[in-house]
Amino acid sequence: MMGNFDNMNKPETLSTLYVVGNLNVDLIMSTLHQWPQKGTETMLETSSIRPGGSAGNCALALAALGTPHRLVANQGNDQFTDWLASLFPQSAPHWPTVECETSLTFGVTHPDHERTFFSNQGHIVRLNLDDVLLQLPSQAQPGDWVLLCGTFLCTRLFEQYPQLLSALKQRGYHVVVDSGWPPQDWSDALRQQITPWLGYCDALLLNEVETLGMSARDTLDDAAVYLLSQMAENAFVVAKCGPDGARLWSARGQLYQAADPVQVVDTIGAGDSFNAGFLSALVYGQEPQQALQWGVRVAGSAISSNPRQYPDWQVLLSLSAEKISVEK
Repeated sequence: MMGNFDNMNKPETLSTLYVVGNLNVDLIMSTLHQWPQKGTETMLETSSIRPGGSAGNCALALAALGTPHRLVANQGNDQFTDWLASLFPQSAPHWPTVECETSLTFGVTHPDHERTFFSNQGHIVRLNLDDVLLQLPSQAQPGDWVLLCGTFLCTRLFEQYPQLLSALKQRGYHVVVDSGWPPQDWSDALRQQITPWLGYCDALLLNEVETLGMSARDTLDDAAVYLLSQMAENAFVVAKCGPDGARLWSARGQLYQAADPVQVVDTIGAGDSFNAGFLSALVYGQEPQQALQWGVRVAGSAISSNPRQYPDWQVLLSLSAEKISVEK
């Protein structure tokens, strides 16, 4: 993964984005045209093995963009451990090692670019509160953000979210959550469990179905408005809408950013690439309007290239001068 960057045009910042959550190994194979019968063997055209997980995908995009960041994670102890660590040289020395297998996801893509994933548990279910807090500075610098992602997959940490979020706010961090979809599906009990900690969140970065599921509302607008009412003052909710771009709700109103038409090559990690672009803008002091633009542009570049490419800083900064569509 790489970008085409002229760092002479890159703005200055003292802020850092800390990405907390699930880093695993992805084995991706393509293309599965129909589900095979039991006991048969199917040959697929392509395969790749690469780092994955919401936190891992976002950190790779941040590294390509050159955004100051650290991936806060843990690691297993098997043949994949050193390989994963080598891909995140600035972050890996801080990761605690767990005596278990590395978390692994096997994914197959379908002709419509949708995917089916199978995952073991591995090290990510053992990431805990102490692991995270020990990897973060005890006091945030102005403009520092913490992204919590893979929420429902990091099962031990999820149970500690109330304490974690409280500690992050005490240390002065801005907190954003990209929860993903719960493997156990949404339920009233799960919504009741997460509602108290929404008040610590400065932002939610969800896709459309996650926004509807978390809120138990029927329309995207009702869902976002409800979630916003449960969150911190001056917070915002972002819904990532794939080819339809992205929407943002805040106390100041609603914003919409269309996506440029692209030839889709690989959609895996599209939302994580959006997160990297969106939060990079905030780390560099841009307004939410520009952050939407950066997120959509970075995601579009990622899913339309192989190997992945990202827009350079001159392109991203030029977007900041464009007028964004404002919904009344």
